[in-house]
Amino acid sequence: MTAARDTGLAPGSRLAQIRQQMGLSQRRVAELSGLTHSAISTIEQDKVSPAVSTLQKLLKAYGMSLSAFFAEQAQPKRSQVVINPEQLIEIGSRGVSFKLVHNGNNSRGLGFLIETYEAGTSTGGLLKHQGEEVGTVLEGEIELIVDGETHTLTAGQSYVIDTGLPHNFTNKSDRVCRIISAHTPANF
Repeated sequence: MTAARDTGLAPGSRLAQIRQQMGLSQRRVAELSGLTHSAISTIEQDKVSPAVSTLQKLLKAYGMSLSAFFAEQAQPKRSQVVINPEQLIEIGSRGVSFKLVHNGNNSRGLGFLIETYEAGTSTGGLLKHQGEEVGTVLEGEIELIVDGETHTLTAGQSYVIDTGLPHNFTNKSDRVCRIISAHTPANF
C-alpha cells in the first residue's frame, strides 16, 4: 500500500492523524470498526500495512471513503455547508445512537450530536471528560445524573453540564428519547 498522497504520511500515520483530529481514542475506534485495539495500534505505528478490508472498516468509522483517503488535493478544500442524513457519523452503540454532524473540518471548535436512546438504554457507567455540553430533549424523557444528582428531563427541557463532572444518561421509560446536543471541545 502506498503512502496517502494528500499529506505525504504513510497510511498508518495518516489514520492516527485522522483519529486524533476527530478526538477519538484507539479503543473507541476499535469498538466502532470491529477491530482489536492492538490491531489499530500496530497499523497506526506503521508496523503493518492494513489490508483493504481492514482499511475500509477504519475509514467507515471515520466517515471517509477510500478515494477520499487517497485523494490528492490540488487546492484547499472548502468545508461542506449542508450535511445530508446519510453523511452523519454514527458513534453510538448498544441501543444508544449518537449521530455526529461533521462537515470534514477537523479543526472545528464545537461538536454537535443527534442522540437517540431506545427504551431502557443508557450511556453506561459515569462519563467524565473536559468540556461543557448543552442539549435539549426533543422527544420522550431521559434521566441525567451529574455529580451524583439525578434530574429527569422531558421534551422541551434543556440542560447545561460541566462534563468534567461524572455524568450519564439513561432512558428508563418505555419509549424512545431524542436529544440534540452541542459540546466543547469537539472531541468526538
